[in-house]
Amino acid sequence: MLHLDTLWFVLLAILWVGFFVLEGFDFGVGALHMLVGRSEPERRLAVSTIGPWWDGNEVWLVVAGAGTFAAFPGWYATMFSALYLALLLVLLGLMARGVALEYATKREGARWRRAWRWALTLGSVLAPFLLGVGLGDLLNGLPIDSSHDFTGDFFDLLTGYGLWTGLTLLLLCLLHGATFLKLRTTGAVRERARTLARPLGWAAIAAVIGFVVWTRIVAGGRDVPEPVQILALIAVIFAARLTATDHDGWAFTASAIAIAASVGSIFIDLYPNVMVSRTRAAYDLTVHNAASGGYALKVMTIVAAIFLPIVLLYQGWSFHVFRGRLSGSPPAHEREPAAGASASPS
Repeated sequence: MLHLDTLWFVLLAILWVGFFVLEGFDFGVGALHMLVGRSEPERRLAVSTIGPWWDGNEVWLVVAGAGTFAAFPGWYATMFSALYLALLLVLLGLMARGVALEYATKREGARWRRAWRWALTLGSVLAPFLLGVGLGDLLNGLPIDSSHDFTGDFFDLLTGYGLWTGLTLLLLCLLHGATFLKLRTTGAVRERARTLARPLGWAAIAAVIGFVVWTRIVAGGRDVPEPVQILALIAVIFAARLTATDHDGWAFTASAIAIAASVGSIFIDLYPNVMVSRTRAAYDLTVHNAASGGYALKVMTIVAAIFLPIVLLYQGWSFHVFRGRLSGSPPAHEREPAAGASASPS
């Protein structure tokens, strides 16, 4: 029988996977938009591809944090104490992205636009990298004492495995963004995205291979990768290969699977822990000793069962409505990121 604390660990893992799959292409587009766009109209065209979704996709991160607070208050307290400075930098990166997406086209000045374009690029690189470092540190372990208090400092977060996990997720997001741009644009922007996707694909393959090997060492399991890790390897290879073809939908699907499998493998190897103590194994936080009471978990489960399907249906419908490719340059009078280029059927 599946206990509610385990169920909520699974649900939180799904929220993290959903966040990286959906916000991953937003991060990728934000990081690449100045490379695929040589002129301001082309850059606005690239940013317009994520206009309908970027703010909604970030909600998955908010819900993951709120769900952790409600379902596992012990985990939330220790994790946010340990990762406080890193999470503050993530917040600054997300704020920079959000403001840049809304304000980059509010004025015509070249300096104004250049500043916001760089804010979007740097924020889109910083956020997935630091979140990846944090997820890697959960499995690698942090100095935590018997009271579940973090006893280290910021530099204790910079573990080799955590940094590699952050790099892996950043490269996967860049590849995901390139495949999304190929799927959603035409002309020069699409061709530049195709050109960038090739080296990004090879880099992502190398990063995922290193991530899988290192994860097996950190998790202390068998030498043979788990099925989900094998899936991540296969998916990233397919994504890299498909970027050279016109099968844009399949390339995007493969990159999404690669991200989902990579993030999911961290939680699979982490369970039944939610945070590993590098000080002593007895001090690990688990789904059992960090969970809320049974009544709170029951109420949360009912709420999630009602609203999660509604959210999924809404997001699925929004992807259906805005499924067309964007071509040409956004009209000069259109200033919002979601507005712009004319849509043509894909």
